[in-house]
Amino acid sequence: MKLEMIQEAKAVLKPILNSTPLIDAVTLHDKLWIKAENLQKTGAFKLRGAYFKLSKLTPEEKLSGVVAASAGNHAQGVAYACKDMGIKGTIVMPATAPLSKIEATRSYGVNVELVGDTFNDAYEYAKELVAKTGSVFIEPFDDEIVMAGQGTIGLEIIEKMPDVEVVLIPIGGGGLAAGIAYAIKSLKPSCKVYGVQAKHAPSMKVSIEEKKITECEVNTMADGIAVKKPGVKTYDICKEYLDGVVLVNDKEISATILMLLEKLKLVAEGAGATAAAAALFNKVDIEGKKTVALLSGGNIDVNYLAQIIDLGLIKTGRRCTISFRLTDKPGNLKRVIDTLSESGANIITVEHDRLSNEVLKHRCSVTIVMETLNQAHKESLVQKLIADGYEVEVRKGELIATDLDE
Repeated sequence: MKLEMIQEAKAVLKPILNSTPLIDAVTLHDKLWIKAENLQKTGAFKLRGAYFKLSKLTPEEKLSGVVAASAGNHAQGVAYACKDMGIKGTIVMPATAPLSKIEATRSYGVNVELVGDTFNDAYEYAKELVAKTGSVFIEPFDDEIVMAGQGTIGLEIIEKMPDVEVVLIPIGGGGLAAGIAYAIKSLKPSCKVYGVQAKHAPSMKVSIEEKKITECEVNTMADGIAVKKPGVKTYDICKEYLDGVVLVNDKEISATILMLLEKLKLVAEGAGATAAAAALFNKVDIEGKKTVALLSGGNIDVNYLAQIIDLGLIKTGRRCTISFRLTDKPGNLKRVIDTLSESGANIITVEHDRLSNEVLKHRCSVTIVMETLNQAHKESLVQKLIADGYEVEVRKGELIATDLDE
């Protein structure tokens, strides 16, 4: 890995790439900027490394075709490069990959095979395919040329913001973080660079802490970084050039997707939102420091986006569900609705049950979903219910309110 290789990649990629902006995110956090790679061609940063790698193949290698494994974004980057260079390509994707990413990859004219449930399943099959066909395998992250392509983002950040103090980068296998960290530390050693992983896909963090490459189970909405273990080369670079790796959970990722969409009009996929989530949920001390969070991709299925928005609304206190256990007598449901109305909550749905076996005699169950302004408003609503004679408790994250009228 050399800075000259990253600079070469920049020259090769200049006529290919969109020039992605640094967007002022002051509405989210003071002194925070978003590097919007979701606005890149193919909707993610992966085009950089994939295109640069294919550009370095010999004529004979190009004739033999290429094979890649990916959960979606590397797939689209390789597929785009194949179409542009006239190279035959086969992309192996896990069957659980978002449908939007599968169809987008196919749209570039490559052969797509769906294998297994995880990236690692697809990766192992792709390696077997290479052995059978003699095609060239395009590593998704553990390759110096691929890392150099991703590292061009680091060059762009320093060029556009030479006084940057902190950079936050999503980590799956580590190719993006390795390339950017190497580029930034080579040009500005004083800049702090942190990797960000999903809480339930923490392989790079665990590997660095254990001082050896360690495989971890993965279970996260951030499919683009759901990698069981980092690469050998990416691990070596990340442990040397990163100032740390932090974790964000799926609820924090969901809330960040919602905030990016609402405040900045930027669409982020789960993996793409992790760096911004680290800033917004105080995983790294960035107070008063000029900070760039990389939004690495925006390829998210719209149906999944709807679910994530719901989770984000719950996380930020803007959607609330309360289950009421009431004495079954006329006027009690109206009393509940009047209390909620007086508190300023906007009711979305009401479910009234007085017949099921779980409802005690002379009692009824009412579940109400409502819109609230924020966590403070939600808390004030709870206090209003208590003041009006309800006993409120939390069970497994759900609010349960019981009237004390016997």
